[in-house]
Amino acid sequence: MKIIVAVDNNWGIGKNNDLLTHIPGDLKYFKEKTAGKVVVMGRKTLESLPGKKPLPERTNIVLSSDKEYRAACTVCHSMDELAEILKDYDSDEVFIIGGAKVYKDMMEKCDTFFITKIFKTFDADRYFENLDQHSEFEIVWESEMQEYKGLEYKFTEYRRK
Repeated sequence: MKIIVAVDNNWGIGKNNDLLTHIPGDLKYFKEKTAGKVVVMGRKTLESLPGKKPLPERTNIVLSSDKEYRAACTVCHSMDELAEILKDYDSDEVFIIGGAKVYKDMMEKCDTFFITKIFKTFDADRYFENLDQHSEFEIVWESEMQEYKGLEYKFTEYRRK
């Protein structure tokens, strides 16, 4: 399985249930990587999407501990239930897309991490594990520096060693 996330200098990923910033190039990259694939997210992430609707052109799976929660996609109420559902999919086609708790819960099950590094520090209230501080991960690819309205960023791919 894979994780895809955008982080700031402190590996912040969000604030008040929203992205730290909206960079069209990053959103395009996200769409290119996940189109036609399976995306796994938490309830709050689903509810932060446009129209609070599942992402088009993808199989959406939402994890929520609320047993009454319903959405216009597959909803799992436990990690065991999620694991059972994911057996039906090629793990190489599964992307974990947030939020912070789902990333943390799924991190050990993932071997590839698509990290968009945004070279700015935002006021964040949600963070991703800093992969640069762990010897078990290595960068296997990174893009040239990108820029949007003065904001510099680059795409990176980490792999578990």
